[in-house]
Amino acid sequence: MTTIHCVRRWLMAIAIGVMAVCAQAQAAEEWKPTLGQPGKDVIWLPSPQLLVDKMLDMARVTPADFVMDLGSGDGRTVITAAKRGARALGIEFDPNMVGLSRRNAAAAGVGDKAKFVEADIFETDLSQATVITLFLLPELNMKLRPKLLDMRPGTRIVSNSFDMEDWEADQVADLGCETYCTGFLWIVPAKVQGIWRLDDGNLVLQQKFQKLTGALATESTAAKITAGRMRGNEISFLVGRSQYRGRVEGAVIKGTVATGGSITRWTARRQT
Repeated sequence: MTTIHCVRRWLMAIAIGVMAVCAQAQAAEEWKPTLGQPGKDVIWLPSPQLLVDKMLDMARVTPADFVMDLGSGDGRTVITAAKRGARALGIEFDPNMVGLSRRNAAAAGVGDKAKFVEADIFETDLSQATVITLFLLPELNMKLRPKLLDMRPGTRIVSNSFDMEDWEADQVADLGCETYCTGFLWIVPAKVQGIWRLDDGNLVLQQKFQKLTGALATESTAAKITAGRMRGNEISFLVGRSQYRGRVEGAVIKGTVATGGSITRWTARRQT
């Protein structure tokens, strides 16, 4: 075989290889999802853009946030968050969806802030997120709920259409359209159940998610608390006509109590 023939065959092999790579790239670029296509845990239905915007409004997403979208589909929620200046990460099990999302992010000019990974949402570390977005079935929300409740107090959780059963939402927004038009917001509450020591008595708190009951017992009196509530690290409750407000900082609560026209400070330290 002459040298010329060898070179020709070599060039032909290279050309065939290049054509194969180009064909694969073109196929990837042309791949598009279809409504209702099956995924690992759910079928694919995109969130209406109007609701995506509303959910991010409810969560008050800013450039200081790190948004994680669990089951990110075509990437629209992550891309929208990135357009608001936030860092955003989509967790998606389908590699075709991940590829599509990356192309969509690049086309939207936010490829530097909108990232996507192929992963299982139930095996993903969520601890760095300040905002979690969801469009999952109720049973999947409930499977995730313990993990979400263990996140840092103040983390905002927003869900398209499906709630968390007896963990009542802090805010609900209904856009009034026919399907998949309701947003739910939860703010992860600090865990405060137990006994807290004040200078003049004990505050005993029982907690069910963000709602509080209990009693304040001092040397001179004892009274039940009413309207008890957590909002992240912020605590508020009434004792008679006195309005207690404060912030939980580890094993200490510091705040103010307003009675009539006077305002004083209070501090409580966790005992149990």
